Amino acid sequence: MERIQDLREQYRIDLSVLNAENVAGGFSITPPLAEQLFAAGIDVMTSGNHIFDKREVVEYIQRQPRLLRPANYPPNTPGKGLWLGEVRGVRVAVMNLIGRVFMGATDDPFRVANELVNSLPADVRVRIVDMHCEATSEKIAMGRFLDGRVSSVTGTHTHVQTADEQILSGGTAYLTDLGMTGSHAGVIGMKTEDVLARFTSVTARRAEHSTGGVRINAAVVDIDETTGRARSITRLSLPHES
Repeated sequence: MERIQDLREQYRIDLSVLNAENVAGGFSITPPLAEQLFAAGIDVMTSGNHIFDKREVVEYIQRQPRLLRPANYPPNTPGKGLWLGEVRGVRVAVMNLIGRVFMGATDDPFRVANELVNSLPADVRVRIVDMHCEATSEKIAMGRFLDGRVSSVTGTHTHVQTADEQILSGGTAYLTDLGMTGSHAGVIGMKTEDVLARFTSVTARRAEHSTGGVRINAAVVDIDETTGRARSITRLSLPHES
């Protein structure tokens, strides 16, 4: 948390969006942690398939509109998958979707994405999308599907940052996976020995979190506020200590 303000200043960040899927020990987030992150400089949080692993999130997400859950969850799910706000006089939308390939059963993210985009007022030109899913193909497909209609589509969930940042032909910034802010000393945030034991034995215990090698994975997107088109996308993978 102590690096958030430094990074905001260094990269002149106007809006900071964080995927809070694994903040609380790898599973969901708690209200106190969310409030600490908001106070530290995070503006909006997205999530994914682990968002309701902490029971206290159910009540909190209903009164905190800046914590999102996937928009294509069932209609009666607590919380929302869309945040509309204003940053320095510019109206902004942040949308959260979850994929279906190798994931749990949800509504069609492409149909819901289309409905969300079509529902936005015309003056909301800056549009940020978090596509939380396992399959690279599904993330790329969403990027192509929304190209020219949103400002950026970035993927989350795999904990492994990809190196395919680009501006698509319609002006949408795209990155298949933002990666993971946390320990890179193990296997996607878990202790190597625990993960190897699970792959090689049916009696292995639940893996514990790894320590050391902490890195900050993120992307900085420069967006033209008058058109909503992205000018550039810069992928970040920084040691926590620097």
